[in-house]
Amino acid sequence: MAFSIRLTEQEKQLAESYAKLHAISLGEAFKKALFEKIEDEYDVTVYEDAYSEYINSGKQCAPIDDLWKELNL
Repeated sequence: MAFSIRLTEQEKQLAESYAKLHAISLGEAFKKALFEKIEDEYDVTVYEDAYSEYINSGKQCAPIDDLWKELNL
């Protein structure tokens, strides 16, 4: 699938500089940035769901010293 976006001259120069710095095409630079953003937001959502589940479970964490004692370390 192909698409187009409108950029200011300054945005275009920045994007081209980024692509050149990483030795990739402009299209690859945008694709990489898009999917990194999607992955970051997905990771945050998974974290928030897991943390909420942990909090709602009523479980509590223990000090790391307790783990060391349990493992005889």
